[in-house]
Amino acid sequence: MTSQRRDEDCPNCKEHSNAVSQNVRPQYCRINLSVPVLDRFFNNEDTRPDFRLSRESLKELLNLLNQDRPHGWGATIEVLVFLFWLASGASYRVVSRVFVIPRSTVHHIVHRVTEEVVAIRHQVIHLPRTPEDLDVLSHGFAGLARHRAFLKAAGAIDGCHVCIKPPSGPDGQCYRNRKLFPSILLQAFCDHQGCFIDTYVGWPGSVHDSRVLRNIPLYRQAIYPPPGHFILADGGYPCLQHPLPLITPYKRPVQGVGAQRFNSYHSRARSIIERAFGMMKTRFRAIFLQVLEVHHTFVPHVITACAVLHNICLGAGDTMDLEDAPEDDVQDEGEMGLEAVSGAPWRDQLSAEVSALEDLTPRP
Repeated sequence: MTSQRRDEDCPNCKEHSNAVSQNVRPQYCRINLSVPVLDRFFNNEDTRPDFRLSRESLKELLNLLNQDRPHGWGATIEVLVFLFWLASGASYRVVSRVFVIPRSTVHHIVHRVTEEVVAIRHQVIHLPRTPEDLDVLSHGFAGLARHRAFLKAAGAIDGCHVCIKPPSGPDGQCYRNRKLFPSILLQAFCDHQGCFIDTYVGWPGSVHDSRVLRNIPLYRQAIYPPPGHFILADGGYPCLQHPLPLITPYKRPVQGVGAQRFNSYHSRARSIIERAFGMMKTRFRAIFLQVLEVHHTFVPHVITACAVLHNICLGAGDTMDLEDAPEDDVQDEGEMGLEAVSGAPWRDQLSAEVSALEDLTPRP
């Protein structure tokens, strides 16, 4: 890139536009340090204000992407353009002015890098790969609950609505959720640290969580968790033993001290998924806290990319304080179909264990 400010006067920008029209990667010959955002980056200043990722997280992302991408400053700058767009929520026109490259090039970069980040999803978002990993995860949930009755917890599930610009016409109405704004639903499982271990995104906001659940691979194929383990869920999901074991809290009003005690321990462990969503929303406020101004078919890719970056950041120790307390979005249980087996007896057994066993809270 050159120091010229006008796209039509920049020979390299013309080269970028031609490369985009020919579906060829642009060649960035020089670094334009007159662009403030690049000047800060190459002068080793803090990257979080501009890109919402620390340098350690950015390095890990580039390492993962460079396995299948050409090396060089061009690849790095493309990732920076994508991250700036994601972090700021700015239009392609604004990003093109910030980086002094054509708007069409920005559009091409954002879409291509988004797909490349989504392509590494299974390297970053995955179920526990070994029995040892599962054991660490389960003990982590018991630690969150501070009770040994939750030593078989293997994850927490919840849904997150992302506000979008809906398609025009009658089809746009199906995206309006129960809070009456158009959205696309992200349904995710996380571990005891808030890292996502599975995500499923793309259903319109009007669809109930339980219907989305019926269509995810973990439910249809019953591939996780292993026998004897269960997933923690809120009241928006049914209490199930098969095909996907879900343990939910007792419905309100709660009857009995034992059930109240169980709900308290359950909430301590399950709330990690709400904190995971909260951390991701805090990092990418422009994506999750305002209307996402992209075509609705591109939204699932953007959300998945955010989930991948969330995990990369947590793995690099790059955390952010929650700005707002997560909202506990409790709904009525949905109908799951005849193949589902209730998990209420299992929940009663766990509740009895909670009442019978000492908790893990240190005593003075």
